Amino acid sequence: MERRNFLRKTVTGAAAIGVSSFVPGGLSDVFGQTAPGNKIKVALIGCRNQGWSNLATFLQYPEVECVSLCDIDDEWLHKRAADVEKKSGKKPPQLVKDWRRVIDNKEVDIVIVGTPDHWHCLPVVAACEAGKDVYVEKPLANTIEECNLMVKAARKYNRIVQVGQWQRSDPHWDEAAAYVQSGKLGVIRTVKVWAYQTSKWTLPVVPDSAPPAGVDYEMWLGPTPKRTFNQNRFHYNFRFFWDYAGGLTADWGVHLLDYALKGMNVGLPSYVYGAGGKYAYPDDAMETPDTLMATYRYPGFNITWDHACGIGAGLFDRREGLAFFGENGTLLLTREGWEVRPEPNNNGRQFPYCYPCDTERKEATPRMEAVAWKKGEGKGLFLHVGNMLDCVKTRKLPNCDIAAGAEIATLSHMTNISCRLGKALRWDNQTGTFDDSQANELIKADYRSPWKLPKV
Repeated sequence: MERRNFLRKTVTGAAAIGVSSFVPGGLSDVFGQTAPGNKIKVALIGCRNQGWSNLATFLQYPEVECVSLCDIDDEWLHKRAADVEKKSGKKPPQLVKDWRRVIDNKEVDIVIVGTPDHWHCLPVVAACEAGKDVYVEKPLANTIEECNLMVKAARKYNRIVQVGQWQRSDPHWDEAAAYVQSGKLGVIRTVKVWAYQTSKWTLPVVPDSAPPAGVDYEMWLGPTPKRTFNQNRFHYNFRFFWDYAGGLTADWGVHLLDYALKGMNVGLPSYVYGAGGKYAYPDDAMETPDTLMATYRYPGFNITWDHACGIGAGLFDRREGLAFFGENGTLLLTREGWEVRPEPNNNGRQFPYCYPCDTERKEATPRMEAVAWKKGEGKGLFLHVGNMLDCVKTRKLPNCDIAAGAEIATLSHMTNISCRLGKALRWDNQTGTFDDSQANELIKADYRSPWKLPKV
């Protein structure tokens, strides 16, 4: 019996008969430092930026050991091997450039997928098939079709898949959502969500070139169209090209729109209209819009999305966030915390007051109690990883289960599809399709040979 299966059956059995209460430290004696031979063994595919942040956070938990690193770029593969050794005192025993070797490694319990968006689906499905649990970066996938396949694989093989939308483990986000659902704000007619990003300016056009030494560029392209190497399409800036990602809407939108839906306790809208384009930098290299506004219509209220590259002052002078506008007050929510700003009563008078000499004017009283700024703890990623590790042991669904990640990634793709086609679209959640044949073509994943879309 493989060690991984033994450990999971041990945990399941202990939970079923209540054994943990008789064991000092409970289930921590099955996993973790009290039983060093039973560590949870993780592997990272995609080592440069957020992938490394994820692995570094996993390594803050003493029950975790890194046994494999994978990247198509030798520079980052060996740099991260040194970083792991610095953190843990031990080099990962496996360094590879082909992610399939990670899946074949029977030691691996959890695969962290920190690759660009176009490389999420295949490793996640393969890991699920191989009986491994997965932590995958957001957005879940680069197409709606891939999202659906990944959910199907996780359910078919009964795997724990946590999507890296770590706000779902940061307590102040759920606290704010619960306040919205309490009814204290009164009738909510509008939810505004925005991301104004000065960190994402223009992307000047540069000529094609040879790939850097040590880079397996063919593997980096994977199932996407064959293209000559261009540094603008590589590493961080892949986000701005349709082959690999969905721009700011997919990058930031999945974090923030997720809590617009969660706060309002709704799923996907039946209507979306996204309008935008390259308004600020029409001649630069980016394909995705530098400016985009979208409206999602629900019975009785709208949710809106608004993003802009190269501008830093959004609503309430916040670079990004979301606001629930109720008749009694507005709840503002960001990564830093949340607050409620009350609406004033009119004291029986019609606003606005037109006469400065109106001596009968009274100071407006608020319609509800204000909630002063409640600062978040800033431990979202750490808690998200902790939740993942707990779910690997208990087999409970994680805070951002793959179905939740798929839903909000689908919303970001719906937005981009509407914007790209320049038309409003209606969505049928039962069939998972639009009322438009062009839009339905953009739902699909078109893989380049020899790569094939997984069959689940």
